[in-house]
Amino acid sequence: MHELSIAAALLVQVEELAKANGLVRVGVVRVSVGVRRQVVPESLAMAFEAVSLGTMAEGAVLEQSEVPMQARCRACAADYAPSLRDFRCPACGQAAAEITAGNDITIASLTGDTE
Repeated sequence: MHELSIAAALLVQVEELAKANGLVRVGVVRVSVGVRRQVVPESLAMAFEAVSLGTMAEGAVLEQSEVPMQARCRACAADYAPSLRDFRCPACGQAAAEITAGNDITIASLTGDTE
């Protein structure tokens, strides 16, 4: 379950961002999750709940939005949406994909309480 390590890394970033912005408690964390990361949303939510116990993010809601995968063919420069099982370019048939979206997990925003 790679969601546990993702949740732990998210928590570190959430706490850093919260402290840098004067938050003492985090209420909502919004994340964008790329399809290529193959994250199970329910597992990530459960893992985040577990790792945030006893922290400023305990009880925070983790809102997730999925980012579809996009690619650009290195052979012909066509932009397309590959599947997780087939990265071949529909224009030229080459498997020379440069993933341009859908491979990252980013914190879009967080809200919480200040002192």
